[in-house]
Amino acid sequence: MSDAEISFDHVTKEFPKPDGGGLFRAVDDVSLAIAPGELIALLGKTGCGKSTMFNMIAGLTEPSAGVLRVAGRDPFGDFNWFRGKIAIVFQNDRLLPWRTAIENVEIGLEMLGVPTAERRQRAQAWLTRLGLAGHERDYPHALSGGMRQRVSIARAFATDAKFLLCDEPFSALDEITGQRLREEFGTLVRENGKTAVFITHSINEAIQLADRIVVLRRPARIAMDARVPRNASPTERDDLRSRVEAILSE
Repeated sequence: MSDAEISFDHVTKEFPKPDGGGLFRAVDDVSLAIAPGELIALLGKTGCGKSTMFNMIAGLTEPSAGVLRVAGRDPFGDFNWFRGKIAIVFQNDRLLPWRTAIENVEIGLEMLGVPTAERRQRAQAWLTRLGLAGHERDYPHALSGGMRQRVSIARAFATDAKFLLCDEPFSALDEITGQRLREEFGTLVRENGKTAVFITHSINEAIQLADRIVVLRRPARIAMDARVPRNASPTERDDLRSRVEAILSE
């Protein structure tokens, strides 16, 4: 845990039930250590607690018990310290329709007070890196779904945040577009030394993208924590897929 960038130490999260009849447990005594530069997939069925863990890492809610640390700090208690250090890529691109592609990429940099010339240069560099040179002045309605999600990813990387949190960022894309963008995203995470956590329902997506797959049962308990070798053979990947499927089918 001491060397982890993100650590859950016996973390539990409970919420009051809507009917006032006690507490609902969403995360149950989870201990997990994520090393610097790792790309982790949180995989599980709907309602298994993935999003609750995601929100705790982002500092949007705090544990009911246990200790959660990101870069050695409490993301909820030290929320302001994490400004510019955590970037989020959502399931939907969440672009502002009245702003061009490059203006959307600049949003985070504006909030951080980056000077105009520098933020324009950084936004342009990331749009180019993601294959959108020539589309800087296009508004979201003129872009395809895959292009809009590329703008969203460029926006996240442009802030140079150390941590990337991804909430099913490729689930709304067709299979071919999603596969291509997953490959590019994984390459960018590793080339830029980011520590990334993404939540997904897709076993294939997790195997393609992640360094480790953490499979959750409801309420969020770790049922499996498996490393995915980058040079894994098709047989090894099929074996891993079968093991995950077996857990999720229980």
